[in-house]
Amino acid sequence: MACEFAVQYHVSSGEISDDMMEAFDLIESLEDQMTVYRQQSAVIDINHHAASHPVEVEAGLFSLLKLSDKLYRETGGAFDITSSPLSKAWGFLQRKGRLPDEEEIAEALSCVGFDSVKLHDAERSVEFSKSGVEINFNSIGKGYALDQVATMLDERGITDYLWHGGSSSVLARGKNLADAQQAWTLGLRHPLAPERRLAEFHLRDRALGTAGGATQFFDHEGKKYSHILDPRTGWPAEGVFTSTVLASTAAEADALATAFYVMGVEAVSQYCTKHPEIGAVLVCSSEKPDELALHAFGLKPEDWTRF
Repeated sequence: MACEFAVQYHVSSGEISDDMMEAFDLIESLEDQMTVYRQQSAVIDINHHAASHPVEVEAGLFSLLKLSDKLYRETGGAFDITSSPLSKAWGFLQRKGRLPDEEEIAEALSCVGFDSVKLHDAERSVEFSKSGVEINFNSIGKGYALDQVATMLDERGITDYLWHGGSSSVLARGKNLADAQQAWTLGLRHPLAPERRLAEFHLRDRALGTAGGATQFFDHEGKKYSHILDPRTGWPAEGVFTSTVLASTAAEADALATAFYVMGVEAVSQYCTKHPEIGAVLVCSSEKPDELALHAFGLKPEDWTRF
């Protein structure tokens, strides 16, 4: 997941909760399972062997693969955990952005598409239909980890907390006792002036995910290329500054924030009409050069405050 996790919660004794410390241990174990940045993990094992034979998968990880399959189909391929070959071609996986040629992009695209991933429910295994296919949970893993933490804490009767994963994935439970409305409030930053807020979201037993191209990009001949790639075309997504999603689970919010950044306003509007449980805000450029356009979908007045 390659990010830091943090939690905000209320304690009367002033002591750090043992349950919260165990939650950090759980996150570390999930990192061990899902990482592609170390020598060994369950995901690395899948990537090495699934093209030659089915690989049995732990139950939680298999459920994440099933969710990834579902979101891939619902978003028309805008969310795709097999897009690593493209990230490699563009240099973003190594954080060394570069402009690949058309042949490199075409070669990478030939290995991209969740249709090449076969999930066998009875055996709880995964198989790739061709070599060169890889999976990478970088656009859903943080949210999944937060959901697993929430499940553990819920079983122990722990409530009233806000978890962050890399500042882009957030999960809220219970009440914020420091807020008059007892909601957990997070700001929507202006993409061009981070010290300003465009709006605030008020979370109540809900998750939030956000995606934007400002954290990793490179400039080439005066044009900016974002690290968020459209897995359907092989090129960086354009037209959206930031995409923020509210959902019941952090995994969905995390994944859909990336997908919505790729899909754009019209497709997101159609998606949210079909899925009224999902809320979203896309920050885009405006016809007026000094202004931004905010496009909100599926949000109720109590969900956010727009400035």
